[in-house]
Amino acid sequence: MNPPTALIAEDEPLLAQALLAELGQAWPALQVLRTVGDGVSAVEAALALQPDVLFFDIRMPGQSGLEAAAELADTWPLDGPGAKPFPALVFVTAYDQYAVQAFEAQAVDYLLKPVQAARLQKTVSKLHSTLANTAQAAPKTGADDTLLEATLAQLRSLLAPAASAAPPLQVLQASIGNSIHIIPVGDVLYLEAADKYLRVLTTTQEYLLRTPLKELLPQLDAQLFWQIHRGTVVRVQAIRSVNRDEAGRLCLTLHHRSERLPVSRLYAHRFKAM
Repeated sequence: MNPPTALIAEDEPLLAQALLAELGQAWPALQVLRTVGDGVSAVEAALALQPDVLFFDIRMPGQSGLEAAAELADTWPLDGPGAKPFPALVFVTAYDQYAVQAFEAQAVDYLLKPVQAARLQKTVSKLHSTLANTAQAAPKTGADDTLLEATLAQLRSLLAPAASAAPPLQVLQASIGNSIHIIPVGDVLYLEAADKYLRVLTTTQEYLLRTPLKELLPQLDAQLFWQIHRGTVVRVQAIRSVNRDEAGRLCLTLHHRSERLPVSRLYAHRFKAM
């Protein structure tokens, strides 16, 4: 049996070296393939190396550990030569107790900074069990394993926007030149993040907002607007059909629009009938 492998994503070099040293003591057989310092590099390295375990810092420049894990879960290869089960995921965090409770509620393993040897040993024991169960299930289910499904469910809960206490928005305001256009929310078919802007698409018009999607999403009625991708939210009543391609990926078509909108694995559960 090949030795277990890991990837560390930590933007503070001293903390990365400390975790590496502690892992060397707690799990000598583990081979750490690479250490990276940001979320984008973490996704790229994980896809290239396909390690058995991921240690992701929560706060990293450009893309958080949660966002990197969500992107990786969406793009992880499930078939083809050499496809491996999705890695076991451990978050490394300096968050306060409230955030730690959120991780515990979702059964997500985590390590608090600075990493303590006793706590790390518990994580290592849990990882041993997780990898053993994954290896046992792999001949039956292949790379499309239950660990990925469990991770997707956990990430959905951790990434869900906090509900706003204010009533849902009824209108959006978009600046065009010296004018402000009032857009009834009922006219919006979908919203899509684009660079520094948020595209707002209606039947016939496109507007640009400077409000990030993550700020606007909690202000929308969650029963009327569904997130289908990390950068896309659609009005449910605007959906005309849901289609699955040859690779098993879902995409939506909308009333009154010609484009097809991809649905990520993270949100494919909304369309279980497919």
